[in-house]
Amino acid sequence: MSYNLSKSTLEKELEAICIPRHPIWNNWGYQKVQEYIEEKLSCCGKVEKHIFPSIQMDGCNLILKIEGNNPKLTPILIGAHYDGVPDTPGADDNGTAVVALLKLAEIFSQQSLNRSLWLVAFDQEEWGMRGSQALAQQLKQQKQPLKLMISLEMLGFTCETQNYPQPEMYQLFGSKGDYLALVGNQEMYSLLQEMNEIFSRHLPTRLLCVSDRGDSFPEIQLSDHSPFWEFGYDALLLTDTAFLRNPNYHRHSDTIASLDLDFFAKVVEGLILVTKHLTDS
Repeated sequence: MSYNLSKSTLEKELEAICIPRHPIWNNWGYQKVQEYIEEKLSCCGKVEKHIFPSIQMDGCNLILKIEGNNPKLTPILIGAHYDGVPDTPGADDNGTAVVALLKLAEIFSQQSLNRSLWLVAFDQEEWGMRGSQALAQQLKQQKQPLKLMISLEMLGFTCETQNYPQPEMYQLFGSKGDYLALVGNQEMYSLLQEMNEIFSRHLPTRLLCVSDRGDSFPEIQLSDHSPFWEFGYDALLLTDTAFLRNPNYHRHSDTIASLDLDFFAKVVEGLILVTKHLTDS
């Protein structure tokens, strides 16, 4: 099966997302992007609005549930945050991930799945993962099991020199920032290896398993997988390593022009195949 992952197509889709979109300081852009995501997801099925209370203003997660044929299998949840920090187009953070999420909706809404796939556009990640915190807590209270939660966080930047918080990681992972990082909890190690094998057919990857919800490595807690770890779910972070690589993080310069669209296309291609593997099993 072929997918339309050309650079021109990805760039066009990014343009609809990559505008300043802060709930308070850039509210017009925030509302516009939220409406765009809801419209795109609505073309693929019924969209649930998960409204949650927050300090400054209520937030809104957008959820599309693509039901599988086997109700005995627990769902896969894949999410990406759509909010941004003030006055940045947020192309890598997190326009790339939102476009990847919408591509999954477009493709898998047209397929018969064995396992249900829940796609979530999270709000207020930049305010402390409030959207994912609210949803993870609600699912836990409802005793809703998940096979796996996957957080998509910055998927389109490469560079010649990669930074790490710990010196020994240079020897372990190399100094070039040309790979996709897969970061999961130790309990999902076998599944993580399976997914890594699929991704590695398309682009360089690095695999990292952590214990204790990543408490010894706080840099990897800064995305929407972290609340799911907190509530006892297996969860995975897919990322280009964010501020450990991308100097445009939370700046005006986080533009589409700064992205490596060839790399991004390979990430999305791998993500599609990984999702198919997960929903088939």
